[in-house]
Amino acid sequence: MIMRANWRAALIAILAVTGMVWLIGGRTDPSSIRLRSAPAGLTVNDGATLFAAAGCANCHTDRPHGGALLAGGRALVTSFGTFYTPNISSDRDFGIGRWTDIDFIRALRRGVGPTGKDYYPSFPYPAFTQMTDDDILAIKRYIFSLPPQRRADRAPVMHFPYRIRAGIKLWKIIYLREGPIEPDPDKTKEWNRGAYLVRAVAHCGECHTPRDLLGGVETNRRFAGANMAVDGVKAPDITPDPKAIGRWSVDDLASYLDDGLTPSGDIAGGAMAEVIRGTSALSNEDRLAIAVFIKAQAPIPPAPMQKMSQGG
Repeated sequence: MIMRANWRAALIAILAVTGMVWLIGGRTDPSSIRLRSAPAGLTVNDGATLFAAAGCANCHTDRPHGGALLAGGRALVTSFGTFYTPNISSDRDFGIGRWTDIDFIRALRRGVGPTGKDYYPSFPYPAFTQMTDDDILAIKRYIFSLPPQRRADRAPVMHFPYRIRAGIKLWKIIYLREGPIEPDPDKTKEWNRGAYLVRAVAHCGECHTPRDLLGGVETNRRFAGANMAVDGVKAPDITPDPKAIGRWSVDDLASYLDDGLTPSGDIAGGAMAEVIRGTSALSNEDRLAIAVFIKAQAPIPPAPMQKMSQGG
C-alpha cells in the first residue's frame, strides 16, 4: 500500500509539473548563454585531464560490447528505465561535431540540446553545471580532437510516468541549480579546489547520494551512499562516518584515488575502477584536495539500502 501511495504521489507530482511546464512554456533561449570568467583557483583547463576525471568515456563508450570510443550505446539500467548513452564523438552526423561552443555549454550547464530538447538527468548536468566555462570548453576541444564515430543513437526505454519528457522542465525547476560553482571565502583554497572537483568535475554525489522518488538527490544525505546506482550496483557511503571511510586518513583517500588500493589492501573494482582510471589522471595536489574536501564533510551513518525494483 505504501508503494502504491508513493506511485500515486509521484504521478500526481509529474502531471502537475507537466501542466506547469506548458504554462511556463518555451524552449531555453540559446542567446541567454553568456561566457563567464572562471572563479580564481578552480579551473583545470586541461581537456584530456578533465575528460578523464569527468568519466566521459566511461558512460559514452559501450566497453562491455567492444564499442568504439565515445560512440555511445552503453545501456544504463535504472529504476526509471534503461538509458542508452548517446554518441558524443566529433562525427558531424551521428555525434556532436556540429555543436558550437554555446551548444556544448548549454548542454552541460542546463541539460538542453541544440534543438531545445531537455536531457534526462541520467546525464549528470546537475553536477556539470557547476564547472567553469573554461573547463567545459576544454573538454569540448579534447573530444573534437578524437576520431569521429558513425553510430546512431538509441532512444531510452522509460517506465511510466517517467517517459513523459515534458516533466523534465519541472524537474529542473525543482532540482537544477545552474552554476558555475562559487568558492566559499570561509574555506581554504585546497578545500574549494576539492569541492569543485568533487561536486562538479567528478560528480561524486551523483552516484553516492540517495535520490527521492522523482530522482532528485537528497541533499541532507549527500555522499551517504545510494541504492539507485546504475545496474543495481550500490554506491557506498563516502562520508567520514566510522562505518564508511572515517578511519581513512586524507593521505589514504588521496592514494586510493590514484591506485585504487584501500588501506586494508582491497582493490577497487566495477564502476569504481572506472572512476579511479579518471582520478588517477589528476595531479597529486588535486587528489589531495578531493580527499581534504571529502574528509571535511559531516559524517552520516549509512542508511539500510534496499535494492529498488527495476520494474515499471
